[in-house]
Amino acid sequence: MKTKTGRYSGYIRPFSYLIDLIIINVLTIYMFPFHSNEIIYSILISLAWIAIAIYLGFYEVYRYTKVIAILNCALKQFVLFSLFCLALELFYSDFYYQKRVVFFVVLSIIFILLIKLSIYYFLRKFRVLYGGNSRSVVLLGNNKNISPLKNFFTENPDYGYRLMKVFTLENHKNEKIDECFSYVITTKTDEIYCAMADLSDSQITDIIDFADNNLKTLKFIPDEKQILSRTAKFEYYNYIPVISLRNILQDETINKVIKRIFDLLFSSIIIIGLMSWIMPILAIIIKLESKGPLFFIQKRNGLNYKEFNCYKFRSMFINDQADTDLASKNDVRITKVGKFIRKTSIDELPQFFNVFLGEMSVVGPRPHMVSVANLYALKVDKFMVRHFVKPGITGLAQTKGYRGEVETDEDIINRVKYDIFYMENWSILLDIEIIFKTIYNVLKGDEKAF
Repeated sequence: MKTKTGRYSGYIRPFSYLIDLIIINVLTIYMFPFHSNEIIYSILISLAWIAIAIYLGFYEVYRYTKVIAILNCALKQFVLFSLFCLALELFYSDFYYQKRVVFFVVLSIIFILLIKLSIYYFLRKFRVLYGGNSRSVVLLGNNKNISPLKNFFTENPDYGYRLMKVFTLENHKNEKIDECFSYVITTKTDEIYCAMADLSDSQITDIIDFADNNLKTLKFIPDEKQILSRTAKFEYYNYIPVISLRNILQDETINKVIKRIFDLLFSSIIIIGLMSWIMPILAIIIKLESKGPLFFIQKRNGLNYKEFNCYKFRSMFINDQADTDLASKNDVRITKVGKFIRKTSIDELPQFFNVFLGEMSVVGPRPHMVSVANLYALKVDKFMVRHFVKPGITGLAQTKGYRGEVETDEDIINRVKYDIFYMENWSILLDIEIIFKTIYNVLKGDEKAF
């Protein structure tokens, strides 16, 4: 049986949400038929369940999560959901019917927990029997420091970690590290685990650079005396501590939900309130000046370096260099109306369709066309880190003056630095601040907008 490796949480979590909400609402229909407005009641308890679950991380179950942690979180979910339902019932019925609330919540939790644990154990069995839902890993370090994790991976196949190879560093460390790099690239290994105590600072830097530039997950096995930066994240594999180097805040479920809701609301407002009337006007003006389509569609690299179609209002005459040569000041390819819409950034408005479709975010690292991205990936250190999150219409780097044409190496290097800072310090307030600064720069006029 051929199976697919990698994370299935993108499918399992939405399915879990759906099943749990169905259970809650079906029980509601049978246990509270006397409510005057069952639809409103159903909506309220569904929203409450989701909000509490996001707050507690009820659906944040990973391959290394212990059953006791699931049960502990379920208990907290039970208590908070019970309190909400009891408070809500005060507005719907007298004391007699409030007794049903606890019974309703208990039944809900029992059914939901049974399904949750069934999925949990099914995945563990699935990994053992068929090797599916797995992550390929390599270990790097001295035998003494990596043997506990090596034994863990070997003795616990149900966690879904396939130990591909062990690179011991007792002798010829640099050669072994290079051998590890080649192996990871050749075999497309997912994760690298390194014993920090066995590596020098320069070697750790080299490994970090390699992982960042090749989109590999890097985790360290720490020495108990070592102190790590605040962006590092501790995880435990059966009491064995490992460290995830980059804690991408937008990977957390609650942050992902908040950002996605913000993107949907903001893009909908722009599409309905602005694009609905400006698009027909621009269609006439652009087509009167030059032949060709209204939209310019270009392949760009987005989340996880996947290509997507990026939309813009066409600002140039049709030419064969559109996908290879970046626009420059006084570029003869730019039309008259193109100069105006580029100067005011109106040409970027169709990218709100990309945001609505989930390919981009309102705020994030700006995407580059494929040919340029491939060049920078080889030339600029840590350039690939930007692709751990969705690209944006605007970003922190753009508000700091690093937008448009890349005139020197310093321009792209600083752009990458600001993008990484944004990823590691993200908040919805930071997004709002960047949006306001972008609007201010557009109204003020940006010298690099051409």
